[in-house]
Amino acid sequence: MQKWEYSTVPLLVHATKQILDNWGEDGWELVAVVPGPNPDQLVAYLKRPKA
Repeated sequence: MQKWEYSTVPLLVHATKQILDNWGEDGWELVAVVPGPNPDQLVAYLKRPKA
């Protein structure tokens, strides 16, 4: 059975692609993007297979 590890990452509006690309290079897969604690911020939920 596959096991996963998860992470949450705050996204900066002006650098969203760069942030997600960097995490993607480390094997993380984007699961969802949800509103953050204030209207100008988003939070990404990521997962990757656990080693």
